[in-house]
Amino acid sequence: MTFVITDDGTEIYVRDWGPRDAQPIMFHHGWPLSADDWDSQMLYFLGKGFRVVASDRRGHGRSSQPSVGHDMDHYASDAHAVVEHLDLRNAVHVGHSTGGGQVARYVAKYGEPQGRVAKAVLVSAVPPLMVQTDDNPEGTPLSVFDGFRDALAANRAEFFHDVASGPFYGFNRPGANVSEPVIANWWRQGMTGSALAHYEGIKAFSETDQTEDLKAISVPVLVLHGDDDQVVPYEASSVKQAELLRNATLKIYEGYPHGMLTTHADVINPDILAFIQQ
Repeated sequence: MTFVITDDGTEIYVRDWGPRDAQPIMFHHGWPLSADDWDSQMLYFLGKGFRVVASDRRGHGRSSQPSVGHDMDHYASDAHAVVEHLDLRNAVHVGHSTGGGQVARYVAKYGEPQGRVAKAVLVSAVPPLMVQTDDNPEGTPLSVFDGFRDALAANRAEFFHDVASGPFYGFNRPGANVSEPVIANWWRQGMTGSALAHYEGIKAFSETDQTEDLKAISVPVLVLHGDDDQVVPYEASSVKQAELLRNATLKIYEGYPHGMLTTHADVINPDILAFIQQ
């Protein structure tokens, strides 16, 4: 396995497939998952001739489990360390959920200023701000995220199973085509990581205001979201992203859930490919 060592000594697991001279696509996973959540996308884009890269966020998957740094600044800095180590240029950065926040912070702070980013894709992503505040009345009440923390601390295994079997993939909807292997794979990825990283990561994905990150990005950005996302409601996220970004293309999918990269990869992958090839 390949690891990149960050400035604070954290070991970040990296998966790097494909020709080194091909255009790179780097995938940034959601909470509390790992690079494995991008299997469908990595195989698809590898088959299209791209170099595909994904890493496990600190405290997630196969990366080391430090007691500090579970915040969006460190997530972006760690992504920067991977990009620098692999010397990725003209890259497309694709982020799902919390990974979308990681992409926004990385592109704004590192990737675009250094001229390493060609485009970005935000899928069911958390920016600009998830939590409800006086300035963000459309957000999700803090009590919901406190409930996440309480459930995780009480029984992480049960909480993760409830998320995967319920709202994440829309398996709680009437008539849903429930996949037990998909639920098991989500649970497996989550339980591989650090309970501390997952606990503190809730604050990172819900309370980080990324308005200025979005405003700073000028490269083309594809914003994708399902209108039946029960985890990150699209009205308070993707719609606002498209308004704040300078060069955004917004696409809302009717009836698609938060985990649409898995449930509807046959639609999402070609849409991302078409955007990259524009």
